[in-house]
Amino acid sequence: MTIADIDFGRLYREHALAAARTPKPAKAWDARAGEMQHRGRQSRYAEAFIARMDLAGAATLLDVGCGPGTIGLPLAARLERVYGLDYSRAMLDALRANAAERGLANIEALHRAWEDDWSDVPVCDIVVASRSTNVQDMTAALVKLDSRARRRVYLTHRVGDRPFDGGAIEAVGRKLLPPPDYIYIVNILHGMGIHPRLDYIESEYRLAPPADFEELARRIAWSLGELTREELARLRAWYDRSPPGTGATDAPMRWAFISWEKS
Repeated sequence: MTIADIDFGRLYREHALAAARTPKPAKAWDARAGEMQHRGRQSRYAEAFIARMDLAGAATLLDVGCGPGTIGLPLAARLERVYGLDYSRAMLDALRANAAERGLANIEALHRAWEDDWSDVPVCDIVVASRSTNVQDMTAALVKLDSRARRRVYLTHRVGDRPFDGGAIEAVGRKLLPPPDYIYIVNILHGMGIHPRLDYIESEYRLAPPADFEELARRIAWSLGELTREELARLRAWYDRSPPGTGATDAPMRWAFISWEKS
């Protein structure tokens, strides 16, 4: 067997299924839109992402999984048109509000999910997908990104796994397989005849301790899905015997920055 015999797209799908980390439904991000609306304005991650982009010859940009506009809005003044695509209507509302606050009139919101038909999504000079590639079928997602780009594609995907507190997750009693990380993307692109550039971004990760048990339970449910009554009881017992500062960490997260030029 050689690397050419390996179907990395299939391996990714099997790994994603085994890890049981299904993408969040739109309503989960709707609920967080208000919280996230202004969070990324002075993000070192966003600055590092944008610094790695080449806008030469570009007039249009498609931001896939745009959220409140963390990447697209800072670039809008240098482009003729920015399209923000997201499956959360509340995130798109936040995008429009942030654009209006900045006096930007060249932003267009597109309500689409990765799985939707993108035939009417505009082909743009540049396509970005910043921390938004938690999908079940990576091959299909990469084909869509490439098909909408005229010049360049930029995306970031996690390096390894980073649950906010492994101790709490262990206390719940679930065994978590880390989700598929960036190396699948590199190999899938290779199979598509695309030879990407690879870099890394370290972003701040400062998670304060939970204010109370209810906040801890919400955090764990965000990562794992709904907890059973028994799991909540185990988490409660762990929380009651844990020292102050449970869940706090300031070690950075790492993101693979993957890009390619259109031939």
